[in-house]
Amino acid sequence: MSLALDHLVLTVQDLAATRQFYEAGLGMQLVQFGDEQAQWALQFGRQKINLHVVGQDLRPKAAVPLPGTGDFCLLTDEPVEALAARLEKLGFPPFLGPVARTGATGPLRSIYLRDPDGNLVELANPA
Repeated sequence: MSLALDHLVLTVQDLAATRQFYEAGLGMQLVQFGDEQAQWALQFGRQKINLHVVGQDLRPKAAVPLPGTGDFCLLTDEPVEALAARLEKLGFPPFLGPVARTGATGPLRSIYLRDPDGNLVELANPA
């Protein structure tokens, strides 16, 4: 059996602030999908982050969906130092890094920051 990540879900409070961070800061694209109820996602490559906005009753959902409970790592081909400088200019300064970490396939050089909801976002270059 083979598994791969298709998408993950974040619960967010402010769609506009989330867009600023992920679109302007990380280059993701906001897309709308869904047949019965409009839903939003941040597309990047062949993956996406689905967004559940607080107050919208989307099902199924996590048992206790709360903003700021996410913690994930994204790989980038942009040097993390350059990425950190751009994100700081947008008002999202990294609070840790660059630091050495270990990812799923080996060593990483990572920076850490929080998105507008407080989710921990690790951005990393394979070392």
